[in-house]
Parts: sequence; C-alpha cells; structure tokens
Amino acid sequence: MDIPDIEARKKDIKRRMEGAVEVLHTEFAGLRTGRAATSLLEPLMVDAYGTGTPISQVGTIGVPEPRMLTVQVWDKNLAKSVEKAIRESGLGLNPSLDGQLVRVPIPSLTEERRVELAKIAAKYAEEARIAVRNVRRHGMDDLKHAQKAGNISEDLQRDHAKEIQDLTDTYVKKIDDTLANKEQEIMQV
Repeated sequence: MDIPDIEARKKDIKRRMEGAVEVLHTEFAGLRTGRAATSLLEPLMVDAYGTGTPISQVGTIGVPEPRMLTVQVWDKNLAKSVEKAIRESGLGLNPSLDGQLVRVPIPSLTEERRVELAKIAAKYAEEARIAVRNVRRHGMDDLKHAQKAGNISEDLQRDHAKEIQDLTDTYVKKIDDTLANKEQEIMQV
C-alpha cells in the first residue's frame, strides 16, 4: 500500500461514513412528526405480484391536506396490498380504501407516541453510529496490515489512524446533531 492508495482508502472511508449519515436521514424522513409528508410512506414496501416493491412504484403519493396523505394506486388489484402495507408499517396509521385511492389520515401525536418515536429515532441514530465505527475499524485494520507488511512506516500509520479517528468523530457528531434536531421536531406540539 503506497501513499496514493492510502488517500484513496481515506476517500472511500469518508464516502462510506457519509453513506451511513444519508441512510439515517432517509430513516428519519419516515418518522412522522404530526404533519403529512410523502417521505412518511416512501420507505414502505408493498407486496406486488409476489415481490416487495417500493410504494412509489405502485402509485402516486400525494398530500391533499396538512393532515392527510393519499396514494393513487395505478393497478386497482394492488390497492388492498397498499392499504395492508400502510396499516402494518408500525407508523400508527389507519388507511381507508376508496376504489384505487388509499386515504391515510395523519392523527395528532399523543405524548406517549412522541416519546416512542423519539426512542425509534435514537435507535436509528445508534445504528448509524455503529456503521460509522465499523467503517473506522476496517480502515484501522487496513492501516495495521499495511504497517505490518512493511508498506508504510509506523509514524505514517499513526498519522493516518488519527485522521480516520477525526473523520469518525466528525460523522458521529453529525449523527448526534441530526438526532437532536429530529427529537426536537418530534416533541414539538
């Protein structure tokens, strides 16, 4: 492993850590905060033609009112599957079927539900932290192997290990800040 190879690995580590943060943002988008948003339903998978299909590939998600979502299902045979996927999503929603249109009223969040959603958000954040730490561990292992193989010096290995740790700290802080913002949004009445 030479110096350009180390730089490429650092870029890869940064890209993978950034990916963990992006996944967290996607998961947070699916946590509802009392307002209707299409991002609430987008992560859901519908049993369509025997396979799991993203809900956005079987219908159009709309927000006709601040506390209502709709899914205009393109194939009327899938309307029941869409309704079932929403009902069983764990989001606490109770959809109703009207022909090919699935109406999803967004109820006000109770204090108990807000606390539950905050716990779910914290779980997602912890999963993201674990992913970032795993990326760090792989990067550190690569450096140790390169140093043991005599490809880089001990000083260089230590310097790059510090850079990887600094990247890790930066991304963990991003995750913590994102969680704090989401918890504040969830608890807001």
